[in-house]
Amino acid sequence: MYKSISSLIAAIVVFIAAAAAMAQVDVARRTTAITYPLDEVVMVQFRGTTRFPRMKGEAKIRRTSRNGTQIELSVSKMPRPFELGAGYATYVLWAVSPNGQVDNLGEIKRRGFFEFDSKITVTTPLQTFALIITAEPHFMVTRPSQAIMMENLGPVAVSGKTIATVPAIQYFGNSSDYFRDARTPEIAEVDYAKTPSTILQAKQAVALARYAGADQDDPDELQQAESLLANAEESWKAGRSEESVDITARQAISTAVKAESTAAIRKQARQQRNEKSRSDAEIRAAEDKYQDTLNQISELKNELAAETRRRELAERDATNYSGQVKDLRDENGRLRDELARTKLDAETAKNQLTTLQGENQSIKAERDKQDRIARIQAGEAALMASLKRVGTVTKNERGIIVTLPESFWSGVRTSTFAPNADEKMTALADIINNNPDYTVTIEAHTDNAGAPDQIQALTNGRAQAISARISALGVASTRIQASGMGASLPVAPNTTAANRAKNRRVQIILTPSVS
Repeated sequence: MYKSISSLIAAIVVFIAAAAAMAQVDVARRTTAITYPLDEVVMVQFRGTTRFPRMKGEAKIRRTSRNGTQIELSVSKMPRPFELGAGYATYVLWAVSPNGQVDNLGEIKRRGFFEFDSKITVTTPLQTFALIITAEPHFMVTRPSQAIMMENLGPVAVSGKTIATVPAIQYFGNSSDYFRDARTPEIAEVDYAKTPSTILQAKQAVALARYAGADQDDPDELQQAESLLANAEESWKAGRSEESVDITARQAISTAVKAESTAAIRKQARQQRNEKSRSDAEIRAAEDKYQDTLNQISELKNELAAETRRRELAERDATNYSGQVKDLRDENGRLRDELARTKLDAETAKNQLTTLQGENQSIKAERDKQDRIARIQAGEAALMASLKRVGTVTKNERGIIVTLPESFWSGVRTSTFAPNADEKMTALADIINNNPDYTVTIEAHTDNAGAPDQIQALTNGRAQAISARISALGVASTRIQASGMGASLPVAPNTTAANRAKNRRVQIILTPSVS
């Protein structure tokens, strides 16, 4: 059974047992959560899944007070939900907290028939959360399906401030067999083109209620939902107002969800009654078994008397066998000595094998290291050539050094990127991702104009801004070390404007990792 609004009620009454009875499986999924600071405008990009890579999205997010975080989301090139398979009729935006709590933020309504663009403005009480978009049967579901369409990437503050993130939070997607059941209604392309979305969702909600067993456990509410659905379809075919059709269809969805919830609770109660009946039957069986045991005890007493006689005869026979037992004991001692020698030989061979394996591993590790060094050396020229698209490229004992031009920044004393820096930052991230044998050191320098703490804050901000940007573009944060060097390492005396410009530099140092 696919869980919708019933999760809220069943969690209070019989959620755990009901979930087991419905044979649902929870599958963990991981994504990145963002902590949104108060009154800070944060831009967040979204990426589509591998199945629909053309999808794009962007959200403008601002936590305005302790009561809520405002989200303005725009999505584009959204595919038609029915293309994912039977059961999907709409899209829902979710907020997922680091502890796995999920919050249905609202439906992303379709615009048009083919790939469409849409917008949604919502508020969530959460402060730290990830955003995902899933395909769903209807808008009233309370847990995301496994049909993940888009997830948020790393944040970028408009002010250039570094935004805290939780690298990998975990939540659970619903993996109900409903999406693979032959009874799940499929939405034809012509239906999707002509039929209002809420009617399609109502059909799925009614099907979910039937799948949960509402036709047996809550037939009245199911019949009411079906009647509302029929009224909505008739109103639509009769050309009544879109608002009237939408209200009736949403009432059908709500009623179907209630039927689904009630069916789950009643099914669980029925299972508990059946379990009690089985328990009573087991008690009666135990009482019968007790009586059988008493009868067996009486029979055993009779057998014991006979066994006593047989034992007396056996003791007589044992005397005759004592000589044979002595011979067997002597043989057993000899075999134990031989076994001890065999074990010692085996242990010696095992130690020799362990030594050989250690030597082979050391040889393999050294060979792998040399192969890696050769691979780095072979690709070094091509790497330096590709880095020239980003800045000036040199090489010294530290590695390959890319000096970024000052035009990367919107001003001499700012740590915000210039508009034309995005393309080069994307190219830099792609080059780094394609060369995983290098670690990345970011060092920001400037001239000595200004107070020392302001100079240090400027270079720290620039180094962290570049680190955050390439991390958001896929470079693992474990490969990156970012430092603001202030004005401590000038390359020219700060006596002329030209020399000061030389000292205002950011260097990306790619160091081979051969250990």
